[in-house]
Amino acid sequence: MRISAVWQKRVALIAGIVLLAWAGATLAVVVSQLLSADERADVAQQQAAAAASEKRIAQYRDRVAETAADLEERQALLEGVAETHFGIDPEAMTAQPAAATDGQAQVEPLKTSAIDPNLPPEAQTLARLEVRQERFAKRLLAAVNIRAANAEEAVAKLGLNPAAIVRSAATGRGGPLIPYKGRMGKAKALGASFAALEGALFRMEVLERTLVAVPSGNPADVLMMSSGFGYRSDPFTGAGAMHSGLDFRGPIGTPILAAAPGRVSFVGQKSGYGNVVEVDHGQGILTRYAHLSGFTSTVGAQVAAGQQIAKMGSTGRSTGSHLHFEVRLNGVAVNPRRFLEAKADVLEAKNDARQRVGAITARGTH
Repeated sequence: MRISAVWQKRVALIAGIVLLAWAGATLAVVVSQLLSADERADVAQQQAAAAASEKRIAQYRDRVAETAADLEERQALLEGVAETHFGIDPEAMTAQPAAATDGQAQVEPLKTSAIDPNLPPEAQTLARLEVRQERFAKRLLAAVNIRAANAEEAVAKLGLNPAAIVRSAATGRGGPLIPYKGRMGKAKALGASFAALEGALFRMEVLERTLVAVPSGNPADVLMMSSGFGYRSDPFTGAGAMHSGLDFRGPIGTPILAAAPGRVSFVGQKSGYGNVVEVDHGQGILTRYAHLSGFTSTVGAQVAAGQQIAKMGSTGRSTGSHLHFEVRLNGVAVNPRRFLEAKADVLEAKNDARQRVGAITARGTH
């Protein structure tokens, strides 16, 4: 079969058109697929970004929640210290109470300029609260240090060593190691003032309770002191001897009074002392009342300063009716005169400490 040149051209033209149409269709399909892949990639990228954003938001909310819980715990700590040690009602307490300082502690003004202005509003609110709490902690710390310094000065004037007393009290602590954890399960770091509060409160508590325990009240309402503390001639042998207390002469049956508040720890007889009552005042301080004719207290009884606990007599190694009065610090006899003859400023500091310690004890019983 012979195909004319004209038909050959027509066939080639048709074939070319078909081939061109196929190539165009194929190209369109490929372009469409490429566009779909890019769109899918864009969508996937947007979804990944959204997921990352949601994760960041969730983490931020968790951090805000942790910070809020931490601040609540700090607030509870501040309120507890203010109420227990200064008698401030937490319901009436503001973020910047002046009452806690007794008008003596000076603290730098509240600084909010350091807070990042780019933080979200709720984060800025928490940051301001944290700054105010730290400032309040500084005010409490200053007030505690003032009270501790006053107590330390009074204790030193009584001839006692304040540093040794605090060290001795610190040796009687212990227990299993249980790391502190906040409500969100992560350990929280307190500010510098919060961290210093614990040590300052412990020091103040030990020194003020020592002041309260000091036996500064007369153990008997008599004027005559017949023998002092220290070296003397023994009344029976005439040889040199150590006298571990003070002797007060008076009639048999004269009321014997507790020289400081405490708990009666012994009622009975001791060799050389005859009938004895001992009162434990805490902080390692004990008073002993000897040569008694009778008892008016029992072991375990809580007694106030000036409360009758026994009657004067002449039992044991005694030449006549009198009271032998001892003060022992951690088991060692010390001269009671330093306590009984305390000056007015020391007694004033002791009275302040007694009011605070008594208020704490009263709150603890309700």
